[in-house]
Amino acid sequence: MDIRPYVSTDRNACLALFDSNVPDFFDASERKGFADFLDSPNCAYFVMEHDDAVVGCGGYAIDGEVGSMVWGMVRRDSQKLGLGRFLLLYRVRKISKAGSVGLVRLATSQRTASFFEKQGFKATRVVKDGFAPGIDRVEMVMKLNVCP
Repeated sequence: MDIRPYVSTDRNACLALFDSNVPDFFDASERKGFADFLDSPNCAYFVMEHDDAVVGCGGYAIDGEVGSMVWGMVRRDSQKLGLGRFLLLYRVRKISKAGSVGLVRLATSQRTASFFEKQGFKATRVVKDGFAPGIDRVEMVMKLNVCP
């Protein structure tokens, strides 16, 4: 399993990852926003390869002392294999190396919030239908510094 920086030739593979997660984890209406993001990512963004195929993608942004997870996903048929956890922890590690970051944020749906809770994130807010009808927006945080 390898994680490397996203390049524009990964666009179609990343869109296929997105499509594999509709309608369970993303609404089809979110695809344009993801496609627009892929056309000009404004943060660190990566793809994860396994068995010579792109099976995941995700990134992060840092604003002062806060890191944010950006557009993370694993191909539907590759879920439950530990790949999502690997990709998440890779990004958390990258954020923690920035030195000044003490908090990581993300927004996910009610369908994946428990995955992030198992990794140490706590829900701070739920917006009913926040992403699309039937897909609530769950805002979560994780502290990187447990001791001052």
